[in-house]
Amino acid sequence: MVIKLFEKLSNNYIELFEKGEDYNVIINVGESPNAKEFKAYSGILKYRSKYFQNELTNAIINTNSITRINLKPHISTQQFEIIIKYIYGGIISLEEFDAQFIFDLLLVTDELLFGELTEIIETHLIESNAHWLRSHFSHIYKSSFENKNLKKLQKWCNDIVAKYPNLIFDSENFVFLKEDALISLIQRDDLQMEEIKIWNNVIKWGIAQNTGLPSDLGDWSCENFMTLNSTLKNCLPFIRYFQISADDAFNNIWPYSHILEKKLWKDLSGKFMFNNYKISSIVLPPRTISKPDLPNRSMEPFSAVINEEHTAEIASWIDKTTTAYSTTNNPYEFKLLLRGSRDGFNRKSFWNLCNLKENTITVINIKISDNIERIISGYNPITWDRSKIGWVNCQDSFIFSLKNSVQKDSILSRVKRPEYAFHYDDAYRGADFGGGCNLSMFVGSYDCQDKGCYCAHSSRYQNQIVDNGYYFINEYEVFQIHKKI
Repeated sequence: MVIKLFEKLSNNYIELFEKGEDYNVIINVGESPNAKEFKAYSGILKYRSKYFQNELTNAIINTNSITRINLKPHISTQQFEIIIKYIYGGIISLEEFDAQFIFDLLLVTDELLFGELTEIIETHLIESNAHWLRSHFSHIYKSSFENKNLKKLQKWCNDIVAKYPNLIFDSENFVFLKEDALISLIQRDDLQMEEIKIWNNVIKWGIAQNTGLPSDLGDWSCENFMTLNSTLKNCLPFIRYFQISADDAFNNIWPYSHILEKKLWKDLSGKFMFNNYKISSIVLPPRTISKPDLPNRSMEPFSAVINEEHTAEIASWIDKTTTAYSTTNNPYEFKLLLRGSRDGFNRKSFWNLCNLKENTITVINIKISDNIERIISGYNPITWDRSKIGWVNCQDSFIFSLKNSVQKDSILSRVKRPEYAFHYDDAYRGADFGGGCNLSMFVGSYDCQDKGCYCAHSSRYQNQIVDNGYYFINEYEVFQIHKKI
């Protein structure tokens, strides 16, 4: 018979720590004025953490037989109080802390090589703070792949990105992705993205890793192609080349055919030229593209058009700050009111769901050409009111186009003639900035009633955000902006 009395043992060890008896290690944590000394016992530290095992092996023992360990300044005393109780008693309680603190604690436990504790905190975040993780997705994704031990968070992130690839591939930070993170995505059979877009993004990523490559592909030498091949050698095997159309292969792959194995390019060319051509290269199966269904609200990202970097930039424009907000200090929450693919691409849907709503952002993904998309948007700080017909004055509205994979910088255009900021007419227009000129959706006379918008530069707003014309709307959303509590 084996009787396990771990609770009593845990309590005794915590009591030993709290009394500070027989200590031979002092751990200095934090910076003045919040610095604190923790007295500990080397034998326990060594067997609870490889980090402390390494530190104690290399540390210098003073004349009093006391070893001092100085933790890095970014580790707070509050974080280490939780860790030291885990070290001695195997106890951790996270209920009183917010998600940001818990995530920061996770990074510290990983840094200090507490494998068991790191896994426990990962699981807690995923199971209890999934909403916060999704709201800070870009930051969570980047951090999880910078820390190779955070396997659970990496998988959680990739499960979302596989379904919503634009979260990462359209992010301004995409080119800074680590190679293993990119490979973990493109090797997935369930990545919901056209194969040619995957190829184009891989090429974009590879070029970004080599800033010395000529900007004009016509100026590339054999050495330049060899450089790109060397950078992408671990990524190229995961492209499903034989699932790409002849037109896309000619327009997008052929210019970079020098980075492919000769046999692969021969097989790909032969497939398009001869009906019965026998392919000798490895042929990966097509990706499993899911049929559109109702979104799962528990897993759905906050937007299908914009990302966290965009919201931080928009928030900076709203507050007219001299220093732009980051994704971690954005003071606003974006509450989705309407999504075209869910609620309808027409004036009726817009006015039914946005009437009497104030402080709204309308974001629109438009089709420029077959392979080019842009994001144009507008901010209305006052109320959309369908009972009003005609011009509506506003001092603080603005329109803008957002940077994405094809647009390097965002363009902000504040209202120049406030008396013509908006034109309300629920029977004739949807969201309308500038009265049928600067940015207008679902306008009857412009033959863009459904899935259409019209843009033209006028004196009513400062800058032109996109070329004049009528555009097909791929997706659009309206958010109401709230200050975070």
